Amino acid sequence: QKNIVLLVFSLIFYAWGGAAYLLLLAGMAFWSWLCALMIEKNEEQKTRKLWMLAECLVLLGLLIFFKYMNFLTGNLSALIGFPKEATKIILPIGISFYTFQLLSYVVDVYRKEVAAQPAYWKLLLYCSLFHQCIAGPIVRYQTVAAEIDDRKVTLTDLTNGIRRFSIGLAKKAILANGCASVADTLLANTQSATTAGLWLGMLFYMLQIYLDFSAYSDMAIGMGKMLGFTFPENFNFPYISDSITEFWRRWHMTLSGWFREYVYIPLGGNRVSKPRHILNLLIVWVLTGFWHGAAWNFILWGLYYGILLILEKYIFASLLKKLPKAARHIYTMLLVMFGWVLFSNTDFGSMRTYVGTLFGIGTKGFLDLAFFYYIRNNLIILIMGVLCATPLIRNYIVRCSRKKPEVTSAVLLLLGILSIAFLVYGTYNPFLYFRF
Repeated sequence: QKNIVLLVFSLIFYAWGGAAYLLLLAGMAFWSWLCALMIEKNEEQKTRKLWMLAECLVLLGLLIFFKYMNFLTGNLSALIGFPKEATKIILPIGISFYTFQLLSYVVDVYRKEVAAQPAYWKLLLYCSLFHQCIAGPIVRYQTVAAEIDDRKVTLTDLTNGIRRFSIGLAKKAILANGCASVADTLLANTQSATTAGLWLGMLFYMLQIYLDFSAYSDMAIGMGKMLGFTFPENFNFPYISDSITEFWRRWHMTLSGWFREYVYIPLGGNRVSKPRHILNLLIVWVLTGFWHGAAWNFILWGLYYGILLILEKYIFASLLKKLPKAARHIYTMLLVMFGWVLFSNTDFGSMRTYVGTLFGIGTKGFLDLAFFYYIRNNLIILIMGVLCATPLIRNYIVRCSRKKPEVTSAVLLLLGILSIAFLVYGTYNPFLYFRF
């Protein structure tokens, strides 16, 4: 009965952002449910492969249509003049997340790693959970299969869930939105920006995108815990990394894990020749970039990281080990920050101007009084944002919760209430991951 209530609430929540696309979600779940049952029912390998292929063609076809058709027709129109205008298809909320989850479910049934779910509505519940399907983390069915059928919520689960949700809400409402306001102001006009001002704006953007996305993951994991679900961690303080390789072991871990499990390893992983391994990495990272958005800059962003990871593995590995830890960290953060430049600029003209300004080309100068104005007025947000990007605050909360759990819970509850006040009375609440 509690699953029925949760399903109804989840479907109403999803329909709130676009009622027509609720049919798409339900239809994709139904097709995946049917394909998984047919795969499990048939012992003949050829038939099983055909149903697996049917699942991939339908789900990936729908994802390409809704997410990438505007991009494809726009490029065709520019190249050959047909069609005359690009299509204008509205992107369904969260389609990249629930498509990947349903694909992983059917693949895992095909691999006999999990049994097919006999009840359609339970599979629909899995891919439509209101607190997780919009912005992740990407959860494999086998992770929550047992909890869908039978779960219990203890007082400890409820308390930990409220704490985690409150932390995520504060990161989003207070810090991420605060960083976004400064970043958007400083990055709005590269023509009049100084070099120092643009670097500062990029620092705030770098903090914003981490605080924003990790906050949604925190809230999803916290709400899941309150409802008896244990979701995988999605971020592990990526900005403390000492290499690009380590950064991607810590950033959006469920997405990296999905591509590793369902693309990289099936392509042969690293158990192939060196040229083939390099090709495998490039394929995975171009797809990773394209998953993030239907624009050339995202493909470039993915390719950028693919090349960096190849260089680290085959050329820079021994050199990086010899560098001091501080130097490795600076190297990583500078490359990550430059990566966010590629990520944030969908127009290559503005990207070129942006990069030039960062390196002092065509700027209004290196430094001006506005730089110090933004530092002074946003110093607290900057310090708190940096601290939240490290384990320091997390570890402090853990220590306090062991010594004085009641006080810690009360403080975090008040923090949650304060965050709600920020959302209610604030006018600036950007959602960076709307394109997924």
